[in-house]
Amino acid sequence: MLIQAYADGPAKLRAAVDAAPESMRKWRPEAGEFSVHEVAVHCADSETNSHARIRYLVAEDNATIFGYDPDAWARKFSYQDHPLRAALLAVEAVRANTVPVLRRMTGEDWTSAGTHTESGPYTAEDWLRTYAAHLEQHVLQVRGVIAAWEAAGRPQG
Repeated sequence: MLIQAYADGPAKLRAAVDAAPESMRKWRPEAGEFSVHEVAVHCADSETNSHARIRYLVAEDNATIFGYDPDAWARKFSYQDHPLRAALLAVEAVRANTVPVLRRMTGEDWTSAGTHTESGPYTAEDWLRTYAAHLEQHVLQVRGVIAAWEAAGRPQG
C-alpha cells in the first residue's frame, strides 16, 4: 500500500501544479515561503536525494544519510529560475526508477538501517513512510498557496 502511494505521488503533484494558474506559480504567499514553482523544484531535489538514500540504506552497511537545508538549496540554486517542466520530469523519472527497486526488496532489505545526520537511526521502512507521504504533503502545500492567492484577490507577481 505504501509503495503504491509512493508510485502515485508524481501524478498528484503534477495535477496540483497544473491547477495553479501559470500567472501565479511564482507568487509567494509570504516572504520566505515557497511559491508553487519552488515547491515543485524542491520536490525534484528531494526526490533525487531520496533516490540515492534508499539505495545506500539497502546496499551499504550502516549507511550515513545526509540531511540538507531545503531553504538554503532554494536560494543557492535559484528555484524560482529553474525550469518547472524539468523539475516535474525529474520527480516522475526518479520515482519511476525507484518503484521497481522497492517492489523487489526482500524482508531483510526493509530492515536495512543506517543513520540520518538529523534524525538518528533510519531504516528502509522509515524511508518508505517518509517518501510515501512526501509528495502528498507538498500537494497540500500547493493547494494552500493557491487558496492564499485566491484569498488575496489574485495579485500579480
